[in-house]
Amino acid sequence: MATEIAENPQRSRYELRLDGELVGVADYIRADTVDSFVHTETVARFRGRGLAAELIEFALAASRESGREILPYCSFVSEYIGSHPEYLELVPAERRGEFRLPVAVA
Repeated sequence: MATEIAENPQRSRYELRLDGELVGVADYIRADTVDSFVHTETVARFRGRGLAAELIEFALAASRESGREILPYCSFVSEYIGSHPEYLELVPAERRGEFRLPVAVA
């Protein structure tokens, strides 16, 4: 199956498609230089394949490339960052405790 991930700025989200079918979204709210991720969802029959992680990795990389900070209100995004410390720097240090993230990279 061909995987495609792209930002849909009109809907304020990143979308993951398999063979053209929309199977996952990561919704955000953009303000100034901050992307607040508020919801991540994968269609039920496609869960358990790592697609949400692939989607979030793409979204975080895009935020990093554009110099934006991240506020991971979505628990999936927060947990992803917690287990992938290479993205911790995207969350402002003074806000990390709010998302149960370490203040410093270990």
